[in-house]
Amino acid sequence: MPRIVECVPNFSVGRNKEIIEAIASAIAATEGVSLLDVDPGASTNRTVYTFVGSPDSVVEGALNGARVAYQAIDMRAHQECVECAKEFGDKLSIELGVPVYLYGEAATEPHRKTLPQIRAGEFEGIPEKIQKPEWKPDFGPAEFVPSWGATATGARKFLIAYNINILGTKEQAHRIALNIREQGRGQEQPGKLKHVQAIGWYLEEANMAQVSVNITDFEETAIHTVYDEELNLAVVGSQIVGLVPLQAIMDSAQFYMDKSNLFILEEDQKLRLVINRMGLNSLGAFSPKERIIEYMISDDREGPLVTMDVKDFILTVGSRSPSPGGGSVSALAAALGAALGSMVGFLTYGNRKFEHLDGQMRKLIPSLYKAMKDLTPFIDADAAAFSEYMLAMKLPAEGEEEQQMKTAALQQGLCTAIQVPLTVARISNSLWGPLTELAMVGNINCKSDLQVGARMLETAVWGAYYNVKTNLDDVKDEDFKKKVSEEVDGAIKHAQESCGAILKILEDRKA
Repeated sequence: MPRIVECVPNFSVGRNKEIIEAIASAIAATEGVSLLDVDPGASTNRTVYTFVGSPDSVVEGALNGARVAYQAIDMRAHQECVECAKEFGDKLSIELGVPVYLYGEAATEPHRKTLPQIRAGEFEGIPEKIQKPEWKPDFGPAEFVPSWGATATGARKFLIAYNINILGTKEQAHRIALNIREQGRGQEQPGKLKHVQAIGWYLEEANMAQVSVNITDFEETAIHTVYDEELNLAVVGSQIVGLVPLQAIMDSAQFYMDKSNLFILEEDQKLRLVINRMGLNSLGAFSPKERIIEYMISDDREGPLVTMDVKDFILTVGSRSPSPGGGSVSALAAALGAALGSMVGFLTYGNRKFEHLDGQMRKLIPSLYKAMKDLTPFIDADAAAFSEYMLAMKLPAEGEEEQQMKTAALQQGLCTAIQVPLTVARISNSLWGPLTELAMVGNINCKSDLQVGARMLETAVWGAYYNVKTNLDDVKDEDFKKKVSEEVDGAIKHAQESCGAILKILEDRKA
């Protein structure tokens, strides 16, 4: 009887659905591993994965999960903000001689973790409050500065300032605010929504009232949760004040898609859905490019190759330069293969002739569409890996220490140059299942498109195979070489067999 090992890793992510699923997918895709359970905990921000398999498979599964987590989870994020808050508080107190309190993740005492706790008593209460031992400032003098008061600085999750428009009075808006805010009307009457601060006011210029809300943790209490709260008054849209993270909008899009059983993949269409459902244009145009943080930041994630037009890319490949080369072209082939599969799915979905397949297409298209987007960055990643290796080649190697550093850099460069095409092969090979289903039932008028798509994916895996084998020659770690060589040999065999099977299915299908 084969030996079976259980592995139960815990990862510090419990609220980000995409990261949780990405880690689960990486583990489940490991050959010889069976993923039995995924148990996310929002309150602890931790997810427990349970999987079994042979000893070697379990180790590889754990490594695959860790690789995804390494790229997606950064435990330093809060700590770096905490250190920034402390440095600012220290310098401010020294330069201006004012009292400074730390709050949020930087708080030193639980009773001063939130801003409402620190602000209690307002400006007028500072002289008495600051003299109490439990309210001694974290930085600066324990003295009241009449011209200044006190400063609070801290680290917290992104705060979303959000207003709900209602046809009502200021008093009605304020009563609603008291009902929904976490603090409620006091300890005896807590509010309905966690991580929510709220107040009501009246907008004379708009002839309406607003419930003005601060959402201090949008992963726990989403924007749509606040908007869809039963207010018992006419709600006429809402307003985001300042900036908002893209994830907050996408979370709301997913909510409305699930609620109405909608099928939307394109990000801009999801944005339109949220803007429409929540009335974000009600008091002025909501421009994603001016309101969503990620859209305002220069997008360095898109490399120079993927932003070229087709003609320039072809000319660049055909120029007197070793990069971009076969690796980038293979990644492009993989992305195009996935794109053709996605296209066939879309041309089947919503077509009256294939209406009975709508449910099936809604399951098949997302994996192909996602793979198309996931594969695209590898066009630049392969070129970047080549550049990394060439930089290592140029390192000096005068003494023994420099030689060791250069050797280590070269080996690291080779490993990167191997991992990029290997990942392209893995993603490509994960698509044969949905492509096979499409080949069996998809729009027959797209037969040739699917045939080309299958061949493109097979070609991509061949390209990955050649690139991996070439770079393995100079790798010194024999265990690594053996393991990767076996994987890529299996990958090309799987691609050939799967592509052949799909082409046979399509060849036998008649219009």
